[in-house]
Amino acid sequence: MDCTTVKPGMECVFMTKKGCAFNGGSCHPAVEACEGCGRASQYPSGWYCTACPDPSSKWKNGRCNLATHVKDNTKTEKSKINPLKASKRNAR
Repeated sequence: MDCTTVKPGMECVFMTKKGCAFNGGSCHPAVEACEGCGRASQYPSGWYCTACPDPSSKWKNGRCNLATHVKDNTKTEKSKINPLKASKRNAR
C-alpha cells in the first residue's frame, strides 16, 4: 500500500487502511551516518531511508548492512602456493 504519512507515493509494507502500523505511526528520519547512501531519499517531510523505517537501529551495533556508501575493509591474503603442486595442477 502507498505511504501517506512521510513518503507519499512510496510503496510501504507498514501502511494499512488505518494508517502507518510502524512503531510511532510513521518512519523515522535518516541519521547522519546515512548521508551519501543510495537508499536515502529526499521527501517533502525530510530525508528518509527507502529500505528501513528506522535507520538509527541499523547503525546502533556498528555498520548498517544496507548502506551503499560504506565499503568493506577486508583484505584477502594470498596464500602461499607450493610450486610443485601448482605445476601438477597446470599439467592436467
